[in-house]
Amino acid sequence: MKSNLLSSVSSRNRLWAIFLIMLVFAIPLMFGEQRYIMVLLTMMSINIIICSGLDILYGYSGQISMGHAAFYAMGAYGSAILTKTVGLSPWITVFIVSILTAGFAFLFALPVTKLVFMFLSLVTIALGEVVYQSIVVIFPAYTGGTIGFSSIPRFKIGEFVIRERAHYLILVMVFMVFCVIMKQMLVKSRVGRALIAIRENTVAAGGMGINVRFYKSVAFAVSAFYAAMAGALYAHFVGYISPETFNRATSAKFITMILFGGNGTLAGPILGVAVLSIFSELIQAFGKYQMFFYGFLIVAVVIFVPDGLNGIILRVYSFGKKKIGNKAKGKTDAPSSE
Repeated sequence: MKSNLLSSVSSRNRLWAIFLIMLVFAIPLMFGEQRYIMVLLTMMSINIIICSGLDILYGYSGQISMGHAAFYAMGAYGSAILTKTVGLSPWITVFIVSILTAGFAFLFALPVTKLVFMFLSLVTIALGEVVYQSIVVIFPAYTGGTIGFSSIPRFKIGEFVIRERAHYLILVMVFMVFCVIMKQMLVKSRVGRALIAIRENTVAAGGMGINVRFYKSVAFAVSAFYAAMAGALYAHFVGYISPETFNRATSAKFITMILFGGNGTLAGPILGVAVLSIFSELIQAFGKYQMFFYGFLIVAVVIFVPDGLNGIILRVYSFGKKKIGNKAKGKTDAPSSE
């Protein structure tokens, strides 16, 4: 019985992986001539990477981060500086900045892992502000300050420069599929089970021998790795970055996407990013009032739909499956007329 369950779970994961890999090549072929859709899909893929990592921190270990744009900025500015100033290839810098940011996040998390709820969120907000002010005030000679950082080199394969939006979308989606699959592997591993135990009951997890401080720091490091990788991909996509992209509103947007889609799931962050990205495009005309709509969505989702879109879909699926099962059972149990 147990082996059948495990095989069914692994088969579902394989189906998800095959589906995502097919999307990598199918979507650019479908929308290759529509530049606006290419840009939107690329940004959605980048946000899926960030939110998948943030879901490991919030959805699986129970720690909230309201300053995740800080790690996003570290990846973007770090890769931009290393490629333009030092002359390294983007293929190398993406992983360098991701690893360095993960190491920084691990060290940052060690002293703050005992904090919970609003205290932890305040510390992460402070981190976001420190990084933002570092970009604008402390290191403007390297970051460009409020003017921004321009002429960021693009990815190259030999002499071929990836300029076309469809080509870059394929590149970003490859990274996205890699990150989603690695997230699922992590969740199913011993580390993932430890994080879930910590989320459910920190005291009980510690009593069972789980190193709570270490695993909480690991969750921070992994989520920062994802955010920095997404930041680097974003920088090389747009070719220009400025501090306004990495403010508190960006951090709030990431947590909103997870809450809206459903935290602690594989599909939740993907659904949240997809729906809210389209919603964000629809409310562009409201300008500075966009954050009002995001705030309203957070309150509405937390109160009325705590499981997010993924929870709604699962409940509808379960209800439909139960109905079909009852009908089939009723037909089987019905007495046959002679």
